[in-house]
Amino acid sequence: MRLNNYSIARSCLVVLLVILVSLNLSCINDDGISPSTEQEEENYIQVNPEDRLPQVSINTNGALIVDEPKINAQMVINTPSGVDFEGKIGIEIRGKSSQMFPKKSFGFETRDADDEDLDVSLLGLPEESDWIFYAPYSDKSLIRNKLIYDLSNEIGRYASRSQFVEVTINDFYQGVYVFMEKLKRDSERIDVNKLSEDEISGEDLTGGYILKIDKADGPNFGTDYTDFNSFLSLYEPNNSNAGQSIRFLYEYPKEEDITSEQKIYISDYIEQFEDALASDDFANPTIGYAAFIDTGSFIDFFLLNELSNNVDGYRLSTFLQKDKNGKLQMGPIWDFNLAFGNADYCGGGETNVWAYKFNERCSDDFWQIPFWWDRLLQDPAFVNQVKERWNTLRSGTFSQTAIHSKIDADIDILTKAGAINTNFNTWRILGTYVWPNNFVGSSHNEELEYLKGWIADRLTWLDGAIAAL
Repeated sequence: MRLNNYSIARSCLVVLLVILVSLNLSCINDDGISPSTEQEEENYIQVNPEDRLPQVSINTNGALIVDEPKINAQMVINTPSGVDFEGKIGIEIRGKSSQMFPKKSFGFETRDADDEDLDVSLLGLPEESDWIFYAPYSDKSLIRNKLIYDLSNEIGRYASRSQFVEVTINDFYQGVYVFMEKLKRDSERIDVNKLSEDEISGEDLTGGYILKIDKADGPNFGTDYTDFNSFLSLYEPNNSNAGQSIRFLYEYPKEEDITSEQKIYISDYIEQFEDALASDDFANPTIGYAAFIDTGSFIDFFLLNELSNNVDGYRLSTFLQKDKNGKLQMGPIWDFNLAFGNADYCGGGETNVWAYKFNERCSDDFWQIPFWWDRLLQDPAFVNQVKERWNTLRSGTFSQTAIHSKIDADIDILTKAGAINTNFNTWRILGTYVWPNNFVGSSHNEELEYLKGWIADRLTWLDGAIAAL
């Protein structure tokens, strides 16, 4: 594989900005003034105590938060009803392209007195030790990720449970964040069988596994794929013109934990699925692709990505799972901050294009979409199931009224908390282009009107496009 000029330029910009910002990770602006200090008076808004968002206060004792390793810190979460958590955490910067932004996202783990992982319930969510503070920045609506995760959960497909909070680090206010569950193997998250290193034969070997189609960790712009951390699809992506390929990253068991027998099993399983899907008998329910996948999960994954025209959909932040004695499933969904018309490249801002046809619009992008979706939609039985599911969802969760109501409910929470004003008084980005905005509103209300209008137009187009499949 080789990087095209667009991918190189974009990735180089990210790396350069990460290096520059690493000098400034105490949450301080270029002029050396904390954003919250700079706008201290404007940030103060009278709010009813019961309407305040959970307030997260993190103290690193002067240490710099970096992108690995996690550093020790103290965290307190206060809610209107009292202290929800007070204790030790390990915290680090997270994300890839998003690290270019001055408002950082963080991954953190709750820890005990000996700095070991400690499972706790935070803000009413099931006990675990790994969590995320996601920082909406280029998404000026503040709600895109939370919206799609809520929709996914509502249609019966687990996505990270999330809620709004406000974060302060070392006494410097950082704005509105989305507190969410980190995706990982857990009975309350990605619920697949726990696979031990001694389970290397027979039924034990069949699961559970979690894979990702995504950028690889490492210094080389996300392209550090090796046989240690991933395996290669034998099928080239459709319409690509730069020798690209598809790689599957080991998410669970982790690359350092998965055994050679387990690697062989899961890579062989994907190969058998792709062989069946590419064969002349691909639509045969017994020997075709349906023998290897949970079709319903593929359809819901497809509809969630198409509903939002996720420009990263199918090719980045894409999770797959296979449980013990189970078939391959798509999901959970992840990372939709550039969805719902928030990307100005490769058709990401359009309401009248298929997200799964990304390769046709950007055939030289390094990260392409597997051939799966074009092929699945050549099966009349699959198409009929897509239509039936779409029509069912459109009469309920995916109705324009229902989606707009969810947006209104989230905004009502943020408005009553005064959090929209304090966030944008801290981060002065309204009316300013932030990569890769397709629309730049002069106010938060304009951003919301754009989002609602975009969704209305998207639903109308999809009604006709899906009916015509």
